[in-house]
Amino acid sequence: MTIKLFALSGVALLAIAAPDLAAAQPKPAAAKPAKLAKRAALPPAAPVGVLAKSVDIPFSQFTLANGLRVIVHTDRKAPIVAVSVWYDVGSKMEPAGKTGFAHLFEHLMFNGSENAPGDFFVPLKNVGATDFNGTTYFDRTNYFETVPTPALDRALFLESDRMGYLTGAITQGVLDEQRGVVQNEKRQGDNEPYGLIEYRQLSGLFPKGHPYEHSTIGSMADLDGASLADVKGWFKEHYGPNNAVLVLAGDIDAATARPLVEKYFGGIPAGPKSTQPDAPVPTLPSARMETMKDRVAATRITRSWAVPGLNDADSVGLDVAAGVLGGGASSRLYDTLVRKERLAVRVSANNQSFSQVGIFEVSVDVRPGADAVAVAKRLDAVIAGFLATGPTADELQRYQVRSIAGRVKGLEAVGGFGGKAVALAEGALYSNDPAHYKKEMAELAAETPAKVKATADKWLSRPVYGLDIVPGPRDAYTEAALPKPVAVKPADEPAAKGTRGAMPDVGSIANLTFPKVERATLANGVTVVYAQRTATPVTRVMINFDAGVAADVPTALGTQQLTLASMASGTTSLNSLDYAEAQERLGATINAGVDSDNTSFAIDMPSPNLTPGVALFADVLRNPAFAPPEVDRLKNQQLAGIASELTNANALAARAMMPMIYGPASPYAKSFGSGDATAVAKLTRDDLIAFRQAWLRPDRATMFVVSDRPLAEIKAALDAGFGDWTMDGAAGVKGDVVKTVPVAPKVVLVDRPDSPQSVIYGAIPTGLVGTDELLAVNTANDGLGGGFLGRINMDLREDKHWTYGASGRFFRAKGATPYIVSAGVQADRTGDSIVAAMGDVGGYVGAKPMTEEEFGRAITGAIRSLPGSFETSRAVMGAMVSNVTYKRPDDYYATIADKYRGLTLPQLRSVIGQAIDPGKVVWVVVGDAKMVRPQLDKVGLPVEVVPAASLGAR
Repeated sequence: MTIKLFALSGVALLAIAAPDLAAAQPKPAAAKPAKLAKRAALPPAAPVGVLAKSVDIPFSQFTLANGLRVIVHTDRKAPIVAVSVWYDVGSKMEPAGKTGFAHLFEHLMFNGSENAPGDFFVPLKNVGATDFNGTTYFDRTNYFETVPTPALDRALFLESDRMGYLTGAITQGVLDEQRGVVQNEKRQGDNEPYGLIEYRQLSGLFPKGHPYEHSTIGSMADLDGASLADVKGWFKEHYGPNNAVLVLAGDIDAATARPLVEKYFGGIPAGPKSTQPDAPVPTLPSARMETMKDRVAATRITRSWAVPGLNDADSVGLDVAAGVLGGGASSRLYDTLVRKERLAVRVSANNQSFSQVGIFEVSVDVRPGADAVAVAKRLDAVIAGFLATGPTADELQRYQVRSIAGRVKGLEAVGGFGGKAVALAEGALYSNDPAHYKKEMAELAAETPAKVKATADKWLSRPVYGLDIVPGPRDAYTEAALPKPVAVKPADEPAAKGTRGAMPDVGSIANLTFPKVERATLANGVTVVYAQRTATPVTRVMINFDAGVAADVPTALGTQQLTLASMASGTTSLNSLDYAEAQERLGATINAGVDSDNTSFAIDMPSPNLTPGVALFADVLRNPAFAPPEVDRLKNQQLAGIASELTNANALAARAMMPMIYGPASPYAKSFGSGDATAVAKLTRDDLIAFRQAWLRPDRATMFVVSDRPLAEIKAALDAGFGDWTMDGAAGVKGDVVKTVPVAPKVVLVDRPDSPQSVIYGAIPTGLVGTDELLAVNTANDGLGGGFLGRINMDLREDKHWTYGASGRFFRAKGATPYIVSAGVQADRTGDSIVAAMGDVGGYVGAKPMTEEEFGRAITGAIRSLPGSFETSRAVMGAMVSNVTYKRPDDYYATIADKYRGLTLPQLRSVIGQAIDPGKVVWVVVGDAKMVRPQLDKVGLPVEVVPAASLGAR
């Protein structure tokens, strides 16, 4: 299901928005390029074996008489349990004419069962579930949720009811509803730049009728043809307990789990056993090269091979080959094509391992202006060179450390998309071994350069499938056809049959125990905010600067992004390649990010590498080289990024929206993706040095740490790296972030031809200030736009099935907090969707305010979800940063449950009614103007049409 609700903040963060110097700030004297200085070597990293020992998930398992395999992992760090059900059914099992059935059925299983009718999300929300969703792929369908321990009975009841008592709840109305939702999910994916690659790649690599030859999403025609009898028959064939694995991970043990699982699942009869289809790894008779056109900014060159699946002895070696070839900034392809020869702006290599086959893919985005034919030749030459030599011992070891460290960091959560439950379930389902991850780690540790070379040569010397995606009008394809008009009929909800009794009650759920937050001060006066979490041996450090979007240079938007990218590309003692390799040797990741008010650098690393990790982190922040060749290269990459944003619907909407909602003079209006192309092209090294001097300095910084190591050890490491860091000169000064002058209500239509969906953003200015207490108004929004069950999503997705997901939220910043509605909608329903969404908003703040049911669900769900919401160190750090940004006490979240309990329905109705005035809305629509413009008259606002290219500069 994986609902992708659009989030404007996500667009801004990914773009790394830009900061600004105060107008009166004097410009520092031009600095000479720094030469690489000799420095003491970083302290040694922990050996690979030490890191590998951290990868351990103890478990117990048992099997019920009906064949259900149950795996239990105990983790008492929080009073929560991850429930994860994996079915041995995926799109590879779909016969001809029924593509997309597995995924369609995943959606159907969220629409209620015989003894729990109605939307599955309602009882989950009521118990405070977190990380709840479902996914489908070639090899499996899975459903998962993390619930407070006292709600485990209810979660097991719900999962068992849809396993054994579903078909009576599948009606024609439910089928039609979810068919429409899935088709809009497909349109949403197709609407992305390069969004059609998968279809061509699969058909190019696999022969017709091969189980992996068609995409999981399926074809529109097959989805349209799915009958009620078809889907019920699909369920009976594949969803029995003997085709499933149930994993329980968290505050549970096998002795407790077994009687519960027997109680809820034991009476479900076994069904037919799924059989694996015949899926040999095909070899093309000769190299096959194809070209397709799409509305993209840069030519993308791909090379692909069908390779063995994850249980094959060669799988791990292919993983290593992909990592060395194109797995990061130190990879062969990046170093050659991006860093040295500057022929490309992006490279990647990936070995996708499925159960029975895999796909090894190399991808390169050609630098605008470079000869794509020449780039393709160099790409092929680098691959050939790798096959001739294999990896070096150092390349292999760096990949081993990076891979193991990534596995350790990913196992902090018990559930969700990638926690411990996933590792156990994947092993059990695909390899008949829940501990298969350990076998993979052992195989990785045993790899040698010679073995990797032999494996790569064996599989990548075979005929290749090449696909080039070149800029131009998108090639016509049948999936883009408009749907036939159908009457929208609400899905019927039959009464519960009640054959299993009432849904289990939920016991008392304890308040959140938030980690104790402590503070320390470094020798230079920088405050350190610290919390200890011991679940995994990982340390996360963030240094937050009071800068953000509001600090960008108003006449040169994009200065901040280029500054951050340059700082992360080498120091005065480490060139760009040395710096990338240093991170890998430590298993560390250093990132930079920007939101409305803050600019941050963060490192996460295995705690055994704390000392060398902090030393590297300090070198990046204190000694950036701003090497002219690197600045020039990164500038070209940023310009290519801006061009790419002008082909992306969500990026275009974000670039258009901010000056409209804040007013062009607001510091927050500087959010403009990767910047102004004209201004970025003119930036110099001195501009970047000036920006860093004004904004990225210790007197504007706060440090945040979450670690398993004690505060004293953390402080000593930070003092060693940062304690004597000072900077001369005056700091930058932000403008007035509170004052906003939004434009008058109107619709701006950004013309993006060939769009199968329209992206709509509606923004309403409010008088809310981010540093005020906004708990009440955010809680009030829960029933309107705050989640799956919010009225906007339920109306546009579940009732009308015009979208895959819609939301509304308060976009919080220190000085201003507008309300933003966003969705990707069916192109022929763009105008109707805007009218419907505004009807939902208007009703909620007017004649149809928040109901008692919505109020109770919002309060109860918020309180009960707290333990699951702060399970990971990353979530804890986010809370600590928010508290400092919005001037809240360190114990804010430790006391938030009582704050929720103190809210009342009249209070929530009042605060959201005062905050939102639907009459002030401004809309940005990104879609095909020839189709969309005639629909917008019904919105009742002035309409302005602009070409996408006009948003490249400001």
